[in-house]
Amino acid sequence: MKADIYDTTGKKTKQIDLPDFFTQKIRPDLIKRAFLHEVSFTYQPKGVDPSSGFKTSAEYLGRKGSYRAMKNRGQAKLPRVKLPEGRFGDVRTIPSSVGGRRAHPPVPEKKLVEQMNKREYLFALMNSLAATTNVSFVKKRGHKFDGSVPIVLSEEFEKIEKTKDLNSILSLFIKDDLERSKKGTKKTNARAVKSRTYVPRSLLIITDQKSNLLKTARNISGVDVVPVEEINVSLLAPGGVPGRLTAFTQPAIKKLDEIIKIKG
Repeated sequence: MKADIYDTTGKKTKQIDLPDFFTQKIRPDLIKRAFLHEVSFTYQPKGVDPSSGFKTSAEYLGRKGSYRAMKNRGQAKLPRVKLPEGRFGDVRTIPSSVGGRRAHPPVPEKKLVEQMNKREYLFALMNSLAATTNVSFVKKRGHKFDGSVPIVLSEEFEKIEKTKDLNSILSLFIKDDLERSKKGTKKTNARAVKSRTYVPRSLLIITDQKSNLLKTARNISGVDVVPVEEINVSLLAPGGVPGRLTAFTQPAIKKLDEIIKIKG
């Protein structure tokens, strides 16, 4: 598979041969599993105090004839709070009582991380990269653009320092998609949760190393920049849906091929 290389003016300069993993058969089910594997690492273990609901004097004594015996008193056989002079108070400790323990509380020992083999995850990552070269998958995600994918950029892009310059150059390729992300930005004002901002994902730029683009693209709506060593399925397939609109710098493709060969 070949791809065109674009310079900072939006013109095609030459073509490049893409690595073989870009032509793999795409498996959305495997990509979804890898996405859930990554997301599971962000889950926060939670549980309750083991003594919660048991900090009380309540107990049930069924021995007949003994002090504080509760047998044959016409009461339910439930633990009750001890009161002076052998009297009994309200029911406690059981789940159906006021201030009692929870029936089936969450426990911090629960396994939240969904495990995945390293080679299986690597295959899912290559599938996610292959989906970025498939026009049908990219448009199915809702991206608006004209032309072919992926977008391969020359090495000069990594030296851009001004957001205004980068935005004007990207508008030559994906102006409609940038507008889609900007107009789709919404803020939630629900009373029960903290106000949050939802920004539709637009272009993902993969660079050779940590360059100026990490700061330059920070204020462009929906655009993410990531070094090639830090790419993952969550960035290439947000929500587990493959086909994010992606741009690679020319050195990044060469380095990506080397990393995949080492891991494979």
